[in-house]
Amino acid sequence: MGVNMQMAVIANRYVNLRGTGNFFNYSLRNVSVNGLEASGTLNFATAGASVDFYPFPSHGFRLSPGAMFLNRNQMTATVIAPGGTSFTLDGYTYYSSQANPVTGAATLGLNTQTPAFTMTTGWGNMIPRRGGHLSFPLEIGAAFIGPPSVSMALTSGQVCADAAGTIGCVNIVGNSQIQSNLEAQRAKYQNDVNPFRYYPIFSLGVAYSFNLTGRGEASPAARPIGQGRP
Repeated sequence: MGVNMQMAVIANRYVNLRGTGNFFNYSLRNVSVNGLEASGTLNFATAGASVDFYPFPSHGFRLSPGAMFLNRNQMTATVIAPGGTSFTLDGYTYYSSQANPVTGAATLGLNTQTPAFTMTTGWGNMIPRRGGHLSFPLEIGAAFIGPPSVSMALTSGQVCADAAGTIGCVNIVGNSQIQSNLEAQRAKYQNDVNPFRYYPIFSLGVAYSFNLTGRGEASPAARPIGQGRP
């Protein structure tokens, strides 16, 4: 999920309450999909809370049910078929106009279900019960985000009858056959991603306990430093 920051407080000897925030952006350039060239950005931004249950407080193993209240994880892209090149939609081949190339946009959403239930397990207590300040928490689990959503649109340009992209060109906007093939292609992509309803969580970081009362078992808060969730 990207760069991760957390804060925790003690509820009792066995339980911490923890808040989490994540953010990360990654750019993609010139990825070919069925002849269309896509460029875009992976945007990750989430926030949630969890209850950390330590059945053996002195050892650090935990179980952590929680919820992701904010989820803006998605990929957005612009697409283009350079003039004179071909692309396919639902098995049909089209040629992009030299004078007016085809352009469009697409989105893959990883945030269908909000809030999303999360379940993780791990090792390491952000507020050590034996005192001390530093800990190295490890976390692994999943967020139950629902099936990803796929949207696609061709917004401008013309397709032509010849490979050179110069003969028999028609606008894609308003062409029922092209739009029907586009929707059929989108439905195929949607069917491909439907099984991926669970987003993996992996986190490894460093936490510092302020230990404001001078004792780990009563220390009210800790803040992690440099924790990440790929």
